[in-house]
Amino acid sequence: MAGKGKFIFAGLLILAAVIYLIVSNTGSTAHYFLTIEELRAMGDRAIGRNLTVSGAVLGDSIVYDPTIPQVTFTIVQVPADPKEVERAGGLAAVLHAAVNDPDAPRLEVVYNNVKPDLLKHESQAIIRGHLGEDGRFYADEVLLKCPSRYQEAVPEQAGGQ
Repeated sequence: MAGKGKFIFAGLLILAAVIYLIVSNTGSTAHYFLTIEELRAMGDRAIGRNLTVSGAVLGDSIVYDPTIPQVTFTIVQVPADPKEVERAGGLAAVLHAAVNDPDAPRLEVVYNNVKPDLLKHESQAIIRGHLGEDGRFYADEVLLKCPSRYQEAVPEQAGGQ
């Protein structure tokens, strides 16, 4: 009977460790996309934290240095609410409006890697990384979506099924 108690205790200990790991890792990585305004509203609490931010790429701001390699670019505030994006005419319209709004909040991004092929004017950028003390966002990962590139492919795919 004492042997059975040891197995139960060991099982509970392992279960507690697994639950702890799931909760602690989910808390640091399960972030929704922040807007630039939400990031700024966090103030100093945002510095150094792992965060995910979304915005529209300003094409004129893209600077690539292949010798490092490093890409710097600026993203502009886009709505986070999918219903708001839909009401505004879709993602392409929202991205276009955002990059043409001189008063929209902006965020400079530094990505120490090769320049992604889809990093273009009016692309949607989803960046994961941390905010530096200098106010720049240091990206570990850059995900890009260029809605105009895929706009025509969707009806063909839907019609072909």
